[in-house]
Amino acid sequence: MEKFFFSNHFDLATPDGMIVKFDRKEEEFAKVLVHIYNISPLFVGFKIDPEFVFFNLKSTLAQIGLNGIGVEYHLDAKTTTAEIKVELKTIGHLGKKMLHLLSEGAYIGKLFAADPRRRVRNPDYLFRMFGRTDTQGLPLLSLGGMQGSQDLLLEKVDGHTVAFLPLQEGVLQYEPSIEGFLPTLAQALLHQEIKTRHLLQLHQKWCAGFEKKAKEDEILLVRTLPLHIRTVFGRVVDELLPQGFHHTSASVLEPDTRASGDIYELFGSSDQDLQDIPLEFYTLEPHREHVFFADRDQLQASLENPDTLYRAFETAPGSNKVRAATFVFKGEQLLSLSSRDWNAKEVQMNEFPGLIHPGRQAQMVQRYIEQQPSYPFLKGIQNGIITSQGILLTKHFPSPLMKKLLLSDLVQNCLKRIYFQYPSQSYEDFFSHEDRSMLLDLAKFAIPTYWVDKTSGKILQFVPKPDKDSGMFVPVHQVDTFLKATYFGVYGSNLIEGNFEEQLIQLLEGIKAMRKDFAHPLLHKDTPLALVTGGGPGVMEVGNRVARNLAILSCANIVDFRNGKIPNEQRQNAYIDAKMTYRLDKLVERQAEFYLDFPIFLTGGIGTDFEYALEEVRRKVGPGSPTPILLFGTADYWKQKVSSRFKCNLREGTISGSEWVSNCFYCVQTASQGLKVYRQFFQGTLPIGKSHPTQSNGFCIVP
Repeated sequence: MEKFFFSNHFDLATPDGMIVKFDRKEEEFAKVLVHIYNISPLFVGFKIDPEFVFFNLKSTLAQIGLNGIGVEYHLDAKTTTAEIKVELKTIGHLGKKMLHLLSEGAYIGKLFAADPRRRVRNPDYLFRMFGRTDTQGLPLLSLGGMQGSQDLLLEKVDGHTVAFLPLQEGVLQYEPSIEGFLPTLAQALLHQEIKTRHLLQLHQKWCAGFEKKAKEDEILLVRTLPLHIRTVFGRVVDELLPQGFHHTSASVLEPDTRASGDIYELFGSSDQDLQDIPLEFYTLEPHREHVFFADRDQLQASLENPDTLYRAFETAPGSNKVRAATFVFKGEQLLSLSSRDWNAKEVQMNEFPGLIHPGRQAQMVQRYIEQQPSYPFLKGIQNGIITSQGILLTKHFPSPLMKKLLLSDLVQNCLKRIYFQYPSQSYEDFFSHEDRSMLLDLAKFAIPTYWVDKTSGKILQFVPKPDKDSGMFVPVHQVDTFLKATYFGVYGSNLIEGNFEEQLIQLLEGIKAMRKDFAHPLLHKDTPLALVTGGGPGVMEVGNRVARNLAILSCANIVDFRNGKIPNEQRQNAYIDAKMTYRLDKLVERQAEFYLDFPIFLTGGIGTDFEYALEEVRRKVGPGSPTPILLFGTADYWKQKVSSRFKCNLREGTISGSEWVSNCFYCVQTASQGLKVYRQFFQGTLPIGKSHPTQSNGFCIVP
């Protein structure tokens, strides 16, 4: 996979080949042997019928008056080389002089694989590129301007797309200075890195109004409007030229053509004035097509089917401990993934020395980044090798150390979605604090992230909570509900379920019914509801089960309790729709990220006491108006739990000015009592907040 994305050559073309031997050389004709080295192993010409592979002469030589026809081809995929016997023929006196100056070592052309499977058939494939640009602001496809649609005529001929490029009125001819330039050109051809086309233009002049007719033993140079091609190969269709006209073997326009592929070299004999140049097109590799994710209808449709994504991840090589990633650009690719399409790595995480050794720290971090299986794809985007937009499938959520690459301008432009199966290699389903931070950054940079979750059997999308520095993974069809919901929450013991399930059902059903009666910001006819728990057994399981059964979004903030000290807390309940996970060392951060509008407390232990204290603090320092908190159970139980602490603080003066927080807590035994509290709150008649009396028990007892 890595060599695929670090290849510097398109898979339909080879590097330039050089003359290694002259078998015969005359004034107007020569037979030469051309060798091509370092061909990409992905060159399509190694795999298709040889009849579709042909030699393409350098345009510079064709403009001087040479034509080169490949007559015998030998391609070797093992050594990634090719040997071609080429017949060079001159057209006009300049061609004869150039042929005399050519020597062994001159780079004169390359191979092109005209794979019929890659021929563009539907004009819409090209129409969608009009008006679009690459990352440098250059048109993807245009003729004569940014839009290009008015002058570029596309038609379907014999089952494939042909563009007819109108010619300008006139021809190109040479200044006398060209004679002295030819020896320099011959020397330049000995150096593959020297570009000669622009040098040649210095010796050409435009003759406006001249007829565009083919004459014996003369090269005819015509010009179209400036042409940009970034998304396909173009090839002159010789068969569609008027009778008597022929184009040289320099007939291929490469996908890096930028307003320079506007000169065409023809020869033959005809009294007809040539009007246009017919071009057919061949698609690039999917990752080089400059195709937008929005145009990939099949890919988007495939991503709607969870089974497709689960099957795709099943093709990833290795166990759960092996990291693997692949980049997908089109639906057909996603549906036919195999283990060969993944980049797999066994990455070892070592302790970094820290800022005490900054140089070594930077080196080790960079080495670790380069070991990541997603690195070749992201680096390929940065290097301009990957130009199409697509999705990253990665077995494990990317390391936070990849953030610099993931959020870079070019990657952010190409990377449209991330799908992963495991949050962590070491901690399995549990995210680190750095992971959650990166999830928020990805969301801010408009890179949606999805969890292909085996536990729930659903595709979950990370969604930040509005105006909060936290978020959850939510089933894709419930994202809108998550964003608009009013949040209720259940706190209580993981050890006992209690006997309040029926009351909770009645309470939540009553709230759902109450929506039609109010136009409160937190409750009105269009308000969806969500319920959040800690995701474990006991009271939490009851809460999630009731929410699921009542079609209320069932959420959980789940902690990794697998250290063995609290065995019962390890089990996650089966009624969770949306979730976020936390490692044990971030238990406090997890509690802070419940962000409940309406907490409900039931019988609980140390964890519940902690949650109670946090909700007290939220009411004290919260910027908005306080909302009521229900305490389900007897008044005696809550007096033992709350009153002694509250009275102690009141007596010592440590809550001076904050005593009013006590009027935010309401002790109830039934759903009807709880609904009474909520109804008064939404009516604006509940005595809650700083301007209302302190409750002597630390909470209100609802009659």
